[in-house]
Amino acid sequence: MNSKTGVLLVNLGTPDSPSVSNVRKYLFEFLNDPRVIDLPWLLRKFLVNIIIVPFRATKSSKIYQQLWTDKGSPLLIYGESVKEKLQTALGNNFEVELAMRYQNPSMDDVLEKMRMKQHQKLIVVPMFPQYASATTGSVFGKAMKIINKWWVIPEIKFVGQFYEDENFINSFAERAKRYNLKDYDHVLFSYHGLPVRQVDKVYVDGKKCSDHNCESEINENNKFCYKAACYATTRLLAAKLNLSKENYTVCFQSRLNKDWLEPFTDKIIIQKAKEGAKKLLVFSPAFVADCLETNVEIGIDYQKLFKEHGGDKIQLVESLNDHPMWIEALKNIILKNA
Repeated sequence: MNSKTGVLLVNLGTPDSPSVSNVRKYLFEFLNDPRVIDLPWLLRKFLVNIIIVPFRATKSSKIYQQLWTDKGSPLLIYGESVKEKLQTALGNNFEVELAMRYQNPSMDDVLEKMRMKQHQKLIVVPMFPQYASATTGSVFGKAMKIINKWWVIPEIKFVGQFYEDENFINSFAERAKRYNLKDYDHVLFSYHGLPVRQVDKVYVDGKKCSDHNCESEINENNKFCYKAACYATTRLLAAKLNLSKENYTVCFQSRLNKDWLEPFTDKIIIQKAKEGAKKLLVFSPAFVADCLETNVEIGIDYQKLFKEHGGDKIQLVESLNDHPMWIEALKNIILKNA
């Protein structure tokens, strides 16, 4: 049996190309996940396969074309780079692999490759700093479904969330050093949104997210609440950056309707523009690699929205990508769980 520890990094996923057919395949797999659209089976199938995917694939393809580079999808490019650099940093006692929850490299193929290596221990690291059932939970569920079929199951360690990791926070703070915070009228910490009903489901005390102090504290009741983790991430980053509360706002992007986490990033951007703000600095600490939501939604769409309402410049703080400090942070996270 292989004495090395297997490390599986898993990010959300990306189409194989920005073509309509490949984007359609990606959306089909992604949106049919019951942890992503948590509706009854028949209703989900009808909405996704009859309404959403057929009508959204062409539009989404055009958006992915804005994101794509000569080398391909940034999410996959940086993922492969992180895999290689992390392998070097961890050394010969570990074997690092990269998979995507949706599309390629698939978890099925990569975990089969790891099964054949017969590792004594397997560490699964979803690349999501804050736990959410639709991201981390989905990765765990898929991994367990696959591994459950193995005859020999190694010791397994799942890394649930790492937003509070000091090295992770330091990595984002290091990214911010490129910018003089005093040059900006306001700072936004923009996180990917979720339906409120999904956040409410994490509570076992019979209460809802709104019944807890998620904006101001993490405790035993809300430790798995995505909203609470986002606010906690912001407090840690703001303290590291010496930002006072009046100088920043926590907000949530990529909303599909009004029943998602608030405040909405686009509404805050319009509000700040109308108040006279000309320059905004935006962090997106739910993402560890540049992707559609950072480069296109914030970098292009929100920039246009800001200017339309009187603003001048929205500056996105680049994600961690394959920054050396992020590699070191990942190394330490893995060693803690080895």
